[in-house]
Amino acid sequence: MTNPTTIRHHAGSLLVVGLSAPTLSPLERTWLRLVRPAGIILFKRNIETPTQTRALLDEATARCTANPLRCVDIEGGTVNRLRDALAPLPSAQAVALNQSAMEASLHGDLIAHATRAFGFNTTLAPVLDLGLPQAEPILGTRTADPTPAEVVAYAQPFLAALAAQNVVTCGKHFPGLGSATGDTHLLTPSISRPYKTLWQQDLLPYRELHHQLPMVMINHAAYPATPGKKKPASVSPFWITTVLRNRIGYKGLIFSDDFEMGGILNHLSIEEAVIEAIRAGMDLIEICHSPDLILAAWESLIDEAERSPAFRAILADRAHTTARKRAKLFSAPTPRALTSTQFNALRARIERFNQHIAESAAKPRTLVETK
Repeated sequence: MTNPTTIRHHAGSLLVVGLSAPTLSPLERTWLRLVRPAGIILFKRNIETPTQTRALLDEATARCTANPLRCVDIEGGTVNRLRDALAPLPSAQAVALNQSAMEASLHGDLIAHATRAFGFNTTLAPVLDLGLPQAEPILGTRTADPTPAEVVAYAQPFLAALAAQNVVTCGKHFPGLGSATGDTHLLTPSISRPYKTLWQQDLLPYRELHHQLPMVMINHAAYPATPGKKKPASVSPFWITTVLRNRIGYKGLIFSDDFEMGGILNHLSIEEAVIEAIRAGMDLIEICHSPDLILAAWESLIDEAERSPAFRAILADRAHTTARKRAKLFSAPTPRALTSTQFNALRARIERFNQHIAESAAKPRTLVETK
């Protein structure tokens, strides 16, 4: 019989959690010590200065399991949690417009330096969705291009630049939100593209780049014209295990989109969703804000493991596997803090890059649907 403490540690080690403010509350200190999650993700609400952010990350991750993730979303454009604390960065679409590997590499390098400057080890980028017209109102300039080949052409040097600075990246949103007409924050989009089309187009960036991707994020859309049917991809054995693990051959960490989103919670309760996700092959489940949902998810995994020997074995295997991968990816020391001179120099570099991208954009791109 597995020790109950071990089960609790296994369950916590599969969660990446958010916090409420720029400093830890007494309640957060308590439940972090209890849950011992795999890592922390911060948002604009948590980030004021590099010094404050590092202190928050240090205190929070000291209560996590070994080799924790220190995550932030820095894509550039509309998704940049450091916009106010450092500087805006151009979007993937604006950078990819010039079809320059050098510019894509510089984009990645600047994001890597920004990530490290605030004490993070992971940025949840790049977006590998195709920039198709259906999703343009939702994804906007987050997508590099409508065509798979151009998405790959942007992402390859971008990923290489981040890897050179020891920043872990996460390709998203597998298997693709380029045809989604709804926002997964609110609902479960139903994407009608057949599997053959998805394989040839939406999945091509993952097929080409999977060796460069330490993590891949799974979305909450459903694909009813595929064997995944109406089940959200984030709890689908077909998408997570059959396609990503087996057909594509992906070996890295499989990471969920936020399990507080309507895209999953309109379909399942948090208690049901986390169990289904782990059964389907998910490695790490992201829950970005609510302590109630974080604790409900953790307790649900524990309860199921105590009830089901088969699930207990899955949980233990996943915990051990992800621990090995975390040790490989996240064991490096936190980068040293920048001096004020270095920080100002980084901001100036970003501002010059912004100006260059703005000046080189001859005209807005017209999105063309890929058949």
